Amino acid sequence: MRIWIYILISAAVSYLIRVTPLVLIRREITNRTLRSFLYYVPYVTLSVMTFPAILEATRSPAAGALALLAGGALAWRGGSLLQVALVCCGVVFIAETFLI
Repeated sequence: MRIWIYILISAAVSYLIRVTPLVLIRREITNRTLRSFLYYVPYVTLSVMTFPAILEATRSPAAGALALLAGGALAWRGGSLLQVALVCCGVVFIAETFLI
């Protein structure tokens, strides 16, 4: 029975989080700082979920860190998503097979 209480509380909190901005903010947001902050929220959320997974998805966190550095460098230089993913997989494979 307690599991249903937990599920209902979780549903209510999720609902309130989504409904509150719709109720409180009726017009367009014109504040540049707030608009800039809200623009980057999805990217920050994705980063916060992705970066720890990169380090913990491999047998060794060092292999994940090497792949993160290699992928970041390639992405910085304009590599496509497929190229970055392939290079990161290769770096993890080499690091876990030969180095670590």
